[in-house]
Amino acid sequence: MKISIRTIAGAALGAAVLAMPAVAQVSARAGIGAIPFNDGPGVLGVTFRTWAPNATAVAVVGTFNNWNATSHRLSSEGNGWWSRDVALIQAGAQYKFAITRGATTQWKNDARARKLTNSIGNSVVYNPNGYAWQSNNFQMPAWTNIVAYEMHIGTFHVPTGAALPGTFATATAKLDHLQALGVNALELMPTNEFAGDISWGYNPAHPFSVESSYGGPDAMKAFVDAAHQRGIAVMGDVVFNHFGPQDMDLWQYDGWSTSSNTGGIFFYEDANASTPWGARPNYGRGEVRTYIKDNTMMWLDEFRLDGLRFDGTKFMRLRDYAGPEIPDGWSMLQWCNESADAQFPGKLMVAEDLGDNAWITKTTGAGGAGFDSQWDGSFAFPVRSALEAASDSSRDMFAVRDAINKNFNGSMQQRIIYTENHDEVANGRSRVPETIWPGNAGSWFSRKRSTLGAALVMTAPGIPMIFQGQEFLEDGYFAAEDPLDWTKATTYGKVTDLYRTLIRLRRNLDGTSRGLSGASTNVFHVNNNAKVLGFHRWQNGGAGDDVVVLTNFSNVSYPNYRVGLPRGGLWRVRFNSDSTAYSADFGNYAATDVTADNSGYDGLPFSGNFRFGPYTSVIFSQSTPSRFDLNGDWLVGGPDLGMVLAQWGGPGTADFNGDGIVGGPDLGMLLAAWGIVQ
Repeated sequence: MKISIRTIAGAALGAAVLAMPAVAQVSARAGIGAIPFNDGPGVLGVTFRTWAPNATAVAVVGTFNNWNATSHRLSSEGNGWWSRDVALIQAGAQYKFAITRGATTQWKNDARARKLTNSIGNSVVYNPNGYAWQSNNFQMPAWTNIVAYEMHIGTFHVPTGAALPGTFATATAKLDHLQALGVNALELMPTNEFAGDISWGYNPAHPFSVESSYGGPDAMKAFVDAAHQRGIAVMGDVVFNHFGPQDMDLWQYDGWSTSSNTGGIFFYEDANASTPWGARPNYGRGEVRTYIKDNTMMWLDEFRLDGLRFDGTKFMRLRDYAGPEIPDGWSMLQWCNESADAQFPGKLMVAEDLGDNAWITKTTGAGGAGFDSQWDGSFAFPVRSALEAASDSSRDMFAVRDAINKNFNGSMQQRIIYTENHDEVANGRSRVPETIWPGNAGSWFSRKRSTLGAALVMTAPGIPMIFQGQEFLEDGYFAAEDPLDWTKATTYGKVTDLYRTLIRLRRNLDGTSRGLSGASTNVFHVNNNAKVLGFHRWQNGGAGDDVVVLTNFSNVSYPNYRVGLPRGGLWRVRFNSDSTAYSADFGNYAATDVTADNSGYDGLPFSGNFRFGPYTSVIFSQSTPSRFDLNGDWLVGGPDLGMVLAQWGGPGTADFNGDGIVGGPDLGMLLAAWGIVQ
């Protein structure tokens, strides 16, 4: 439980600072909030600075002055800012600002407090340079190669017998699981200090402070450090469409507002003031714009986050779901993204807009908001509908096709695709397996169709993302009071293996599926009667690049199903979701390698007959041909022997050992490779 604490300082330190003059000059040092300084032996302390344009007096109170509201007054800088240096204070000291307007004095937590005892407690002086980083050379994975994992620190891992919430330390204990799974980017739900200890985090009370119940700022840095050491990027989640609504010292911060129902200097005081979740910051006021931009940069710089998700950007650019527009909100988004791009190129900036708006991910130079990617509900909604429909006849393959083909500005990486996220598995919607069969998420139908969805997420164009626990069939719905059940990681360990295989293919870790991160997609086969869909992914094309994905959304097996192919030769099975490797009760309907024939089909120059089971995805690609396959028929055999003999005694392609002459050693090498197909 969060409680207000006012700790009394030690007598010696208290006596030292109480002896200082009550009025000080404004600080000549830079920075906002409480900034420790150390200029050499005996010259240390803290600079305090805050913005309170309507205040008539400001003082800092804390453990260093026995919470005396008159002993350490700040001086006005003449522009709404107040500051002073206080000697001998060090990191760890607790404090508040006593802000007076007229006859009324309020004790407020620092608007830029970097650490709090809790959301209704005290600000804590924090040294942002005090953490010793262990990983200093981490590089963000290429955006086309990212597999993201959305995580809520409070519920991701709560050890048996431990109380909620989970912490950065308990989450760190499961990073090896994520590394083995193959995800290489985490997207953390908000970690800012929020009201209470148990929350989704989208109620930011103190935007510059890390949630105390999670462990605070150094614990977060240690978590990021540990993830980077495992090759995993970490992205944060920021909430600038509203602040609060509870435990919010920003509310009427310096005592001024136009009414008792409006928020004062940090917020709009007009028709833009309210959102469904709390008060909207005033994006048109310079000090507030700087506050938001600086907060954005803090996470990227000091916490070394590899990107940020901006929550609910629609409510930054629009007053309500349908408008009117808030131009200052749009320019606010642009400024944040321009600042991030300038100082931290390669950081992934993501919008949750859900407005199907390509301008969100256009460059600011072209008039766009400048985000690199955005959550794409136009993928999730039709795919989930097809997976969750009670009858096969209700599954719309044309809608799934459109979901696969969707892009923003012609770029596959400008959208993040998923079947589950924190919103999609709450607010009246449950996890996909739970929705398929309520109360029986472990059923065959739930496992088959939910993993079919996983295959689509990992093979469709976009940055794929899964929600915590999805890899071991977590059921029910997401709630901040309900931690993941890690026993399911054992119960459904084979489902985890399925996700691991898909992620390996998506990241091309075996060198056979580069096309899954490629720029090109062709959904070439849509059979809405049979509920079968086929598509081709590629970067440059060729062996190890071209990937063909077949998905069966029906409860029917197909032993001889013809689809087109982009190239001739042998197409090898890389993944079959019906395999018993992923569940003992799956049908193990044997998908087999297919040699393409010259019969054009589906608008493609080649075709083949395929086998696949019910509610199944099968993935095919081509391997690099053997160098002994001289005639290119994907088989080392008689025609290749004939070419060796034809070149005998001279140079030629059959000179396998590179001695300049086709002869006995080359023949021996070919015979040793006899029968190799790829």
